[in-house]
Amino acid sequence: MGKGTYLGEFEQVVLLALARLGEGAYGGGVHEEIVSTTGRDPSVPSVYVTLARLEKKGLARSGVEEAQADAGGRALKKFRLTPAGIDALERGRRQFERLWAGLAFDAAPNSR
Repeated sequence: MGKGTYLGEFEQVVLLALARLGEGAYGGGVHEEIVSTTGRDPSVPSVYVTLARLEKKGLARSGVEEAQADAGGRALKKFRLTPAGIDALERGRRQFERLWAGLAFDAAPNSR
């Protein structure tokens, strides 16, 4: 990844949640996915701020869906990964796989 394309940890978490949810994920659903899969409970606004940042980087895209009865009659802003977002996740995964390759941690107290 070149300068400016590095994904922060939380950006990766949000992109992975989008990938897990598929087409048409909304911010609240992304938050719920993060909580249910990681046990981490970020603030909902931090999820939306991150989604906006990912959109600005071209890694996610949004569109407004018509008002839905199950959303209290409100229109929902839905997000999805872009091909560039998928590429960024794959690059990040390969980077961490290379870093982890050959590492093993001993349970002995002096190994840390």
